[in-house]
Amino acid sequence: MLIAFALTPMGVEENGAAYVADAIKIIRESGLPNRSDSMYTMIEGDWDEVMDVVKRATEAVAARVPRVQVSIRADVWPGMDRPLDGKIAMLEQRVAQNAAAVDALDGSAAAADADASGVPATGAEPTP
Repeated sequence: MLIAFALTPMGVEENGAAYVADAIKIIRESGLPNRSDSMYTMIEGDWDEVMDVVKRATEAVAARVPRVQVSIRADVWPGMDRPLDGKIAMLEQRVAQNAAAVDALDGSAAAADADASGVPATGAEPTP
């Protein structure tokens, strides 16, 4: 299972980074594979262990602010090995395959154009 979640401290005047840092510490100490970016933190693991980490991270922020807004997205994909990195690897592989297919099509189209007109696709003069 892979989840992406965001904690937003509410009811505080200052930047929420100091509060969120408490949550990130808990997430990193959990030992579960995780990654944070500017909008979400992703955690990989089974349902119970991931949700336990989310709960503890939320409670750490809630202990210091009047209210915490929690946004959670979950991807439950049985059989997906290491979804945190595996999904990106699948995407990168597909992008490379699509680029290779486009390159092959472009090459075939250029060859067909050259054959039909007698002029190579590069714009060189026709051959006698």
